[in-house]
Amino acid sequence: MKLVIFDVDGTIVDSQHMIVAAMTRAFEAHGLVVPPRDEILSIVGLSLVQAVGQLVDHHPDVPVEAVAGAYKDAFFSLRAAGTTAEPLYDGAFETLRALQARDDVVLAIATGKSRRGVAQLIEHYGLHGLFANIQTADDHPSKPDPAMILAACAETGLAPSQAVMIGDTVFDITMARAAGARALGVAWGYHEVADLQRAGADLVIDRYDRLIAAVDRLLG
Repeated sequence: MKLVIFDVDGTIVDSQHMIVAAMTRAFEAHGLVVPPRDEILSIVGLSLVQAVGQLVDHHPDVPVEAVAGAYKDAFFSLRAAGTTAEPLYDGAFETLRALQARDDVVLAIATGKSRRGVAQLIEHYGLHGLFANIQTADDHPSKPDPAMILAACAETGLAPSQAVMIGDTVFDITMARAAGARALGVAWGYHEVADLQRAGADLVIDRYDRLIAAVDRLLG
């Protein structure tokens, strides 16, 4: 059996416009200088409070928890308004369906999103029943701590050596290495390919139609 674990933002869904717009609103609501777009995208994958803390360089005068709360409010407001694009990547749905149909694969999610955010994403795109296990920032330390992968393994009864983490950031790759799982980077997300390779990615792919073959190559 293979445990195939997916990151969400930058891996399944292209949420960069939503993330940047929501973070802009959150910073502006607290009278803070909005970070450049590339800096905002560089923290995608971290748990929200840690991400905001990194953007403000952990300045003691910044109310990090409050900014994080404003980000959540802005994100869900933008999604409800439907004015900001948050599309699935080309081939994502078809690849997930093909993997879920195999009797040697268990699909899981490990994401810095909240459980509420994941539930809304699944509802919006009709991803019901695809993922047997979901790990979120609500219950675990931020990536790259390996807790989410280790929990997914424990709950599915599979060993880290039977798991592969698929993600677009160095946080995903480092988390996989720390857990003892294989690490498959994707080039269509928010971190550079060279950074994924330096972090220890076993492979990096640039199209969804290459993902299943890559998983089989890494896990046999």
